[in-house]
Amino acid sequence: MTVLEARDVHLSFGRTPALRGAELRVAEGEVLAVMGPSGSGKSTLLHCLAGILVPGSGEIHFDGRRIDRLGETGRSALRRDRFGFVFQFGQLVPELTAEENVALPLLLSGVRRAKATAEARVWLGRLGLDGLERRTSGELSGGQAQRVALARALVARPRVLFADEPTGALDSLTGEHVMDLLVGSARDEGTTVVLVTHEPRVAAYADREVVVRDGKVLALTAEAVA
Repeated sequence: MTVLEARDVHLSFGRTPALRGAELRVAEGEVLAVMGPSGSGKSTLLHCLAGILVPGSGEIHFDGRRIDRLGETGRSALRRDRFGFVFQFGQLVPELTAEENVALPLLLSGVRRAKATAEARVWLGRLGLDGLERRTSGELSGGQAQRVALARALVARPRVLFADEPTGALDSLTGEHVMDLLVGSARDEGTTVVLVTHEPRVAAYADREVVVRDGKVLALTAEAVA
């Protein structure tokens, strides 16, 4: 079953084209790696799939529904309730503790604080962060902070997890640990993963790889969707 799809997507920034007819389908539960050099359009494609950017033309479908036609309120609701995000530098809220950062998506969705905090503690424990609940991002190592970001992305059990260079700021060993946790947790939850990376060792964790060049998507391995 296709859960996410881009059809003939074009997007330019001023006079500079970023996507030139990009097409992509992602299957339910699939871990997909999107590769390509810097400036190829891979992060722009991820942002279109996630409803962060609206294409100049073309279509973005999620769960059989066109999301490029939604207003900002509708796309924000999708990002809050159905999508999870992990970025290169984690982007934790520095004033909040690890526990509060992880609970934040649930609180924004109207979950009571006690329940949200309990769920946050469960996920911190699953990712090996017991005892660090009260630390702020400035008191965590890079690997610990990225695991907190992963817990925050998964705590609301999203349908799709978008990961943009999630190991780019980590050393090789810590990056492998984060990827083991990211892919393992997503598979346990049945979460679809769209992973943007330029590193083959990170892409090797995926079920399938595509490459973005000059704003177009080229398949590297066989498509998993019918």
